Amino acid sequence: MVHELNDQNFENEVAKSAVPVVVDFWAPWCGPCRMLAPVTEKLADAYAGKVKFCKVNVDENKLTAGKYRVMSIPTLLYFKGGVQKDMSVGALPEGALKAKVEALIKS
Repeated sequence: MVHELNDQNFENEVAKSAVPVVVDFWAPWCGPCRMLAPVTEKLADAYAGKVKFCKVNVDENKLTAGKYRVMSIPTLLYFKGGVQKDMSVGALPEGALKAKVEALIKS
């Protein structure tokens, strides 16, 4: 399951997470974002309990997108212990995203 985050709950959900967090910054009109969605859903199920997958609609949550300097979408941010560890821009293929998630778990 992919959790929806917003400007109000972002810090709490990410900073206080007991597991690493992958945040997908997206928008409904973004074609590559729509292509990435089933991949993040699949990995969210595969890593349930180990990694939390979240998404932030940049049109509705401009404060959070601005804070993390999200300039193009999709942008994925990878957090562990509330600290940003990595970032990727663009729709990653499943294998590449899985490798990023594995690296995050091991970091």
